[in-house]
Amino acid sequence: MTTTPVIVVGVDGIGEITPGDDLAGLLGIALANLTWPDGSIGVQTDDVVVVTSKIVSKAEGRIKPVSERSAALDAETAEILAEKITDRGVTQIIRNRHGVVLAAAGIDESNAPSGQLLLLPVDPDASAARLREVWEARFGVRLGVIITDTLGRAWREGLTDSAIGVSGVAAISDLRGTPDTHGNTLEVTMIAIADEIAAAADLVKGKATHTPIAVVRGIQQASENSSATDLVRDKSGDLFTLGTAEAIQLGRQGAVSHRRTVRHFTDDLVPAQVIEQAVRAATMAPAPHHTTPWQFIWPQSRASRTKLLDAMAEQWKRDLIDLDSLSESAVQQRISRGNLLREAPEIVCAFVDLLPAHVYPDERRANAERDLFLASGAAGIQNFMIDVAARGLGSAWVSSSMFCADTVREALELTEPWLPVGIIAVGYPKEPSLPREQEAPLPLQRR
Repeated sequence: MTTTPVIVVGVDGIGEITPGDDLAGLLGIALANLTWPDGSIGVQTDDVVVVTSKIVSKAEGRIKPVSERSAALDAETAEILAEKITDRGVTQIIRNRHGVVLAAAGIDESNAPSGQLLLLPVDPDASAARLREVWEARFGVRLGVIITDTLGRAWREGLTDSAIGVSGVAAISDLRGTPDTHGNTLEVTMIAIADEIAAAADLVKGKATHTPIAVVRGIQQASENSSATDLVRDKSGDLFTLGTAEAIQLGRQGAVSHRRTVRHFTDDLVPAQVIEQAVRAATMAPAPHHTTPWQFIWPQSRASRTKLLDAMAEQWKRDLIDLDSLSESAVQQRISRGNLLREAPEIVCAFVDLLPAHVYPDERRANAERDLFLASGAAGIQNFMIDVAARGLGSAWVSSSMFCADTVREALELTEPWLPVGIIAVGYPKEPSLPREQEAPLPLQRR
């Protein structure tokens, strides 16, 4: 068994390309005079000619003044996947009209006349096919043509050339279903042949030395049916189909609907930072008169939790017997509802400060002032629970502490004016919760 060597040679002698130039003819002259290390001249069957997109764009007139950058970017953009503010301005990662993901949709000032921008070819696959047709007719051999652009890579530093236009050479070598050297069946292996050829060619091309094309010899990957679109992963198979901007927007839209009451938790420990971050989120709720009326007590020891819940249960029991005249069995059934707070991995007691910032002499305004602070306490609890849900945990708001305020304050050694507004159970859900669907009819009146 012999291994065919792969040889990559840069093509010199390419001058400045301008709009309307016969690119195939000009490059064809250089290819005809190309000298190989073995002394042979020109191209032969199965050679792959790799052409940087910059000169294709210039020949096709894909040039715009810098003043039209925004309009050009809009025209080339299919989706904005991510944005980042840097010292040089805002960088956008964009999926362009052909599905290629790259910075600024490939619009670039480098190697462009002063004050002008270069856009990618309108149809890089078609451009590659036109070049190939002319060269095969001229040289009488079967060729492959790849048009490239420089792309960044997720999770990797540095740039590399990738194929954005392909003709006559396989874009992908699909090895799925074939055995490896140990006899194991390959399940997902698909080699991006065109991208590998593009990267190899870039080793001898020069972005600043007028060497915009190279020829790769020794690649036996001829194909009449490949195109660069074969390299674009379909969204259905993309683990990262959402870009940063889209994911953030979707998260904002779904934050409230993902907050569901969870009553059954796993035994997994809740990280302390989850509780701390949820309390910080609670303090971002609206509050009257620029106050901070919230207080959260976190009984971290089992003893302190049991002391609190036993005291609450005793008060609840007395109320059910003395005030509601319930039977012993009915009382036990009602009190068993509080087991959620005993079994949850963590509980957090929420309070609101009812010492009003404004004191009113009349009952109507005094009650409204009290309600303002209660509303703010409820908003803080909602923020707390939404933040917990956003981190993959579940919670349940249990209002029983509001019915025995004095008992709760005594058990936790608190004094007035802190009013309990519920206890929040927190933990990892035993079962996944589906987002809440909007129920009809919508409780909204337009007047």
